[in-house]
Amino acid sequence: MDYQRPWKSFEEQLVILKSRGMVVNDDDAALTYLERVGYYRLSAYWYPFRKFNIEQNATTGAMTYTRSDELAENTQFVDAIRLYLFDKKLRLLVMDALERIEVAVRVDIAYLLGQRDAFAYKNINEFHPSFAGKINRHTNKTAFDSWQTKYAGLLNRSKEDFVSHYRQKYGPDLPIWVAVEIWDFGAVSQLFAMMKVADKQKIAEKYGVSDFQVFESWLRALNYLRNITAHHSRLWNRNIIDQPKLPALGRLDWCDGFIGKNDLIAKPFLLLAIVNHFLKIICPATQWNNRVAAHIDSFPELHSDKQIKASDMGLVEDWKAWW
Repeated sequence: MDYQRPWKSFEEQLVILKSRGMVVNDDDAALTYLERVGYYRLSAYWYPFRKFNIEQNATTGAMTYTRSDELAENTQFVDAIRLYLFDKKLRLLVMDALERIEVAVRVDIAYLLGQRDAFAYKNINEFHPSFAGKINRHTNKTAFDSWQTKYAGLLNRSKEDFVSHYRQKYGPDLPIWVAVEIWDFGAVSQLFAMMKVADKQKIAEKYGVSDFQVFESWLRALNYLRNITAHHSRLWNRNIIDQPKLPALGRLDWCDGFIGKNDLIAKPFLLLAIVNHFLKIICPATQWNNRVAAHIDSFPELHSDKQIKASDMGLVEDWKAWW
């Protein structure tokens, strides 16, 4: 299908917003944001204020709900900007925490596997045969081979001096305690997924998780979270696609409030809670939890008649009691 929508100037974009019911009290400030941030990115933050159209199927009687372009009454441009700035700071807080988690889990893997083989990450026998040998039906490659391709790409793109030093002095292969320094969160998560059950269990228990499958899903979900934040995408109220598993009832007290509540599991607060869980073990004196709690409490006041609340993040009622 040919794309028919024409290019619009910033001034025309502002006119469109006003025609849809957006209240703009300062045209110059609004134009500055459109120029600096962009209409499309900001549209994610006025999207929640759009009205619903309700239609009934004449045959089945079923009701369908679709978002219209029209905005709820009293929705101001500044409402979207406040949500955008709230989300931006939330992403920065998350990025800070994920860096510490990624580095810590890298060390865990390198320390465990390196005891048996300095180049364990290149030795398929150090991994679970079913996990590492699983065939991707799209590429027809095993998980292990796919990971090796990913690692080779990370290695070739690396500009780190230590990579050149090691390769010049010792040859093309880096020992695992060096190689981990060029892995990204995806490489960490994918390698962990291939590890032997006993190795997975040992690392999971270090973080107070008795089920290695739950822990594995947490790493995968945190990699998803990392990709959201690294690409500056909307976080605060998005629906989470790669949802983490939860331990059985009573295994981790703070998890119990999420169990069986699909609406909460699909929201980002559960991922923040997992990050919080990791950090309390990695950095027992961390103040990250307090910074995030203060940020949630600072959720902006909005003018729109459409009620948008911090709880849209997926907050559980008693979250401050364990946070």
